[in-house]
Amino acid sequence: MNSSDILRFLRARSSVREYSGEPLDPEDLDYILACASTAPSAGNREAWDLVVVTDDDVRLELASAALEQVHIREAPAVLVVCANYVRSMSHYGERGILYALEDATIACTYMMLAAHARNLHSCWTGAFEENEVRELLGLPQHVRPVALLAVGKGRPPLEPMKRMPVDEHVHRETW
Repeated sequence: MNSSDILRFLRARSSVREYSGEPLDPEDLDYILACASTAPSAGNREAWDLVVVTDDDVRLELASAALEQVHIREAPAVLVVCANYVRSMSHYGERGILYALEDATIACTYMMLAAHARNLHSCWTGAFEENEVRELLGLPQHVRPVALLAVGKGRPPLEPMKRMPVDEHVHRETW
């Protein structure tokens, strides 16, 4: 793969909020999880965990906790990506909270790209009632849910999303 292939691959991925309802192949899920395990992390602490949710009833409750976002209910799998504070704070102290959040979001990004590589679709959802998700899934206090990643075969948008020009994000040397 050359640099043109990578950019084309990244530009072809988009967030998808409509799913076919077709079950997720276990091999695809295993691939996505294996890719997540390669994500870089602060001090190689890998301060992230996830809960794989495929049960219809649990996805329905997750959709409710996610402010009734339908794609959470319709996707065949929702990967609840969590920051594991203890794993990072045991090494970095209070700063480990930030590192755990970063580790979790990097792993989530890798899973989105892995899904795309398998011709699947995904949607990162950050709008949800954290305590409802925590209670529903029985998460321990040192674990914080940071993203609900819907994954499955979906219907991508017909037109690519407009993106801001790179120069609107980049500052060189100083702000």
